[in-house]
Amino acid sequence: MTRKAVDWTPAERAALDELQSPRAVQEFLDAVSYSDESRYRSPREVLADRRAHCMDGALFAAAALERMGYPPLLVDLRAVRDDDHVLAIFRVDRHWGAVAKSNTTTLRFREPIFRNLRELALSYFEFYFNVESAKTLRSYSLPVNLRRFHRQHWHTDPRVVDAIVEVLDQREHKPLVTRAQTARLSSVDREIYDAAFLGANPAGLYQPPPRRAFRSRRSS
Repeated sequence: MTRKAVDWTPAERAALDELQSPRAVQEFLDAVSYSDESRYRSPREVLADRRAHCMDGALFAAAALERMGYPPLLVDLRAVRDDDHVLAIFRVDRHWGAVAKSNTTTLRFREPIFRNLRELALSYFEFYFNVESAKTLRSYSLPVNLRRFHRQHWHTDPRVVDAIVEVLDQREHKPLVTRAQTARLSSVDREIYDAAFLGANPAGLYQPPPRRAFRSRRSS
């Protein structure tokens, strides 16, 4: 799909054309409010509302990156007892970087210095934790190219997002840690914890369900 094929308004085109680099896209997303709503926003609505959560932000970033000439690629980071996280990825000189909207300060931009997607995903690992201070990232998906949704107008129609989410969820995910490694994980440092949640919207933070108490089969 060409730059002119998306039905952007003149004002939308002007706003997007101000974003001349992946870093500029990240700065735009950092400036919009974090949405704690369950609804999805299309890139058009993110521009209008200046609100976005993780999925909305990844879609917007993919649309903005596509306008610069990058393919619109998304990768899903899968977690346990936590929200998944979606990245809009891009490649410069055969190295991967990412743009993302997050309610934490540590799960956002990555410079294009990573040789492969596993390296990129692992760069988030130490900084991906829940409100219980547990490191929760477990796997990453193969990329999904949003060009497959161009005829459904994903740039402007939020009704398409459910289908995109389903494809991301069903995409093959590659493990980042083994069970043995998971069992040895330490809690996050308090200083990193505090820095990560600086300025977070409390209503948008994932609250893990209570763990079930262990009950011995021998108990009465």
